Amino acid sequence: MAYIKFDKNQLINLEYSLRRELLRSNRAGAFASTTIINCNTRKYHGLLIVPQPQFGNDPHVLLSTIDETVIQHDADFNLGIHKYQNGVYAPKGHKYIRDFELDPIPKITYRVGGVVLEKELYFSSHENQILFKYTLVDAHSETKLRFRPFLAFRNIHQLSKANIDANKRYENAKNGIKIVMYEGYSPLYIQFSKKPEYTHVPDWYYNIEYTHESLRGYEAVEDLYVPGFFELPIAKGESIILAAGTEEINPAGMKKRFDNEGKKRLPRNSFQNCLINAAQQFIVHSKTKTEIIAGYPWYGSIGRDTFMSLPGLLLTQNDFKTFREVVDSMIANMKGPFFHNAVLNQHTEYNSADTQLWFFWALQKLAEKTKEPSKIWRDYGKVMKLILNSYREGTSYNIKMQENGLLFAGESGNAVTWMNAYVAGKPVTPRIGLPVEINAMWYNAIKFSLDLAKAAKDSTFTGQWKELPELIRQSFITEFWDENKGYLADFTNGNFKDWSVRPNQLLAISMPYSPLTNIQQKRIIDIIERELLTPKGLRSLTPKSLKYKGVYRGNASERDEAYHQGSVVAWLSGHYSEAYLKVYKKGGLQIVKNLFNELEAEMQTYGITTISEIFDGDPPHNPSGAISMATSVAELLRINEMINEFK
Repeated sequence: MAYIKFDKNQLINLEYSLRRELLRSNRAGAFASTTIINCNTRKYHGLLIVPQPQFGNDPHVLLSTIDETVIQHDADFNLGIHKYQNGVYAPKGHKYIRDFELDPIPKITYRVGGVVLEKELYFSSHENQILFKYTLVDAHSETKLRFRPFLAFRNIHQLSKANIDANKRYENAKNGIKIVMYEGYSPLYIQFSKKPEYTHVPDWYYNIEYTHESLRGYEAVEDLYVPGFFELPIAKGESIILAAGTEEINPAGMKKRFDNEGKKRLPRNSFQNCLINAAQQFIVHSKTKTEIIAGYPWYGSIGRDTFMSLPGLLLTQNDFKTFREVVDSMIANMKGPFFHNAVLNQHTEYNSADTQLWFFWALQKLAEKTKEPSKIWRDYGKVMKLILNSYREGTSYNIKMQENGLLFAGESGNAVTWMNAYVAGKPVTPRIGLPVEINAMWYNAIKFSLDLAKAAKDSTFTGQWKELPELIRQSFITEFWDENKGYLADFTNGNFKDWSVRPNQLLAISMPYSPLTNIQQKRIIDIIERELLTPKGLRSLTPKSLKYKGVYRGNASERDEAYHQGSVVAWLSGHYSEAYLKVYKKGGLQIVKNLFNELEAEMQTYGITTISEIFDGDPPHNPSGAISMATSVAELLRINEMINEFK
């Protein structure tokens, strides 16, 4: 029996099946995403979503979906499903689905009378192409299949509307057609492994509605273009391959191509294998760089998330080569001491104080694995010194070391830590001053750099920095620790100290170098366990706070207000586990195992075989945000590695 499997009763229940989404991607930045019954519920859903270099390299939906129809005795049975306005679903092809299983690829089984049809799909590993395999398992009379493609040709953040500018012409391709709806786009080739009959009847399908967009407070209705339909006979036991991609291929090699893709796949037959598969989907290679996509379906490359997820995604698999390729690509895109934080609409932002410190942590994890400190200093010491010196002397966003060795960061109107949600242009949690995790990571970065410099015999650097760690350690305790409360302030600014119980203080324990005593670490862990820990991870704020928001729902402003005010942020589980094991050693192993095992249920809950961005702070802790998040997957892989190391 497949590890991931859904039965008929679950699949025909739209409340159940429409909440479960699939993601498939390649190493070139293209992907496919939809629900397990192939009914799109987001504008970010589509079967072929491809970066378009001529439009800022943003992902664009070329092929939204395909409606398949089984034809027997002149009767049509449409297997597709779309939601239209006023709650209308048409057609209702989900009622023919009997099974869905995933090992290693999605396979849907349809039953229409005496017809049993299986549909499997692969997303090509390197080409911008999706492959479908249709197998007629059983039929008692002549059977035909009809395929009707729904096209969008638009940015994933926008919606398509019927218009007179769309190019309704097509060109013949081998066993298919070629279409370019608008000038500048990559062409879309739709081809079959055997010759179909194509009928060109261009038409628009109006007012298709995306439920998730409505719930998120966005425009949710679009029109999709259908150029025509393909028909071809299929015999019992026969398989037909459909390929949709940006380049024409030879139909004679389609079946071999499909089979070859299967040989590359790791079985999704366990929690760990699902995580490894999910991790691979974030890595994107191009001619000039290798980068990590922060999350699907709407995130691009984010510097902070890149360094946070590198150890889990790559070092747990001992992929040092790709790790270094990503780091080198990030360095090539630096602006002064800053790594890019985000790329938005062709505009690159360099506005994060902690991204640079996560860079040190990622290299620290590399050093733990490779045991080559001198080499790391030789390769990356120049960049490390640039960042440290800039922070020490002062740089953008008011980032500067104070006389007591601690790091000040932030300015009015900007959020420079990972808690960077905005509402009406203003940060929800500005945290201007001395953020606790920034200073914990600052201490750790200096200590780590001194280790590397000593190994490389860089006496100049060690002479300049060796006195600072002890100053920072003492100042850190004075500034953030309260003996009566038993935990750290979240941030301070002058005489003001924010005593909100948040998980940021956790990094003062989980970092390899901590300025805290063992007793202080244990007291903090106990507070976090009592007030922040849930079965799905750590809340971003204690429920005791008046600012706490336990449910992540509503429009963009309402969601942003809740993001860092109570939502469970999945990546924090890794640092909690690391800190817990540091404090309780083997005695804490069962708690960490329980947390890891609890999240296995998420393999079948939201983003199938992957982990979401966040969960509600309130029970039952429903998943939300991006369906697949690099930091979430990475930290679970790190937890698994921690457990295995203790074993």
